[in-house]
Amino acid sequence: MSLIKRLLFPSYKSDKKPQTGQPSDRSSYYPEQKLPVDEKFTYHFRNNGGKFIYCEDWEEALEAFDNIMVENDWYEQDVFCLEEQLRQRFDGFNLKFVNKSDSKFFLSTCESLVAKTGAILLSSNQVKEKKLNELPDSMIILAKTSQIVENISEGLRIIKNQSSGYIPSNITTIQDFETDKEDKEKDFMSYGSSTKNLYLLLLEDL
Repeated sequence: MSLIKRLLFPSYKSDKKPQTGQPSDRSSYYPEQKLPVDEKFTYHFRNNGGKFIYCEDWEEALEAFDNIMVENDWYEQDVFCLEEQLRQRFDGFNLKFVNKSDSKFFLSTCESLVAKTGAILLSSNQVKEKKLNELPDSMIILAKTSQIVENISEGLRIIKNQSSGYIPSNITTIQDFETDKEDKEKDFMSYGSSTKNLYLLLLEDL
């Protein structure tokens, strides 16, 4: 099944009946079936409570962004955004771009999307030296399908390669997006984090 169908129709099931010996008939002792990284990320991200919007092109991304603004009544509000390119991209939405942590929401790109945990990998390129609990509770993250990686190690390797060997400081992950979940297990990469209301606009670029 194609990426678009998997993301837009997560409940999709094949009409073909499974044959004996296929994964649906396997005992619990068989190893878990390996999923493609895009499907794995989508599953874990949604399971973490993230709000996922797939966009085929930039026009759809702008439309989705507008819908989020209307849904949350965020027009004419302060937006915490540290990336000049994003400020220019969304200049026509009547927003006030500031460097204030108490803004209505945080607008940002990211380094990678981690399939294994459904996490968003960020660095000082997006958040400077801010800790996650110092950022607004609501976030809109823009990413591309090519940024989906299997695990954090792969994401760190990409950061290093793109930075000519220089590793940005303050590398962290967000993977807790449900405010009603308590005692959620976190790894060392999400130290100092807090639960976030996060929208992901995923733009197709493959």
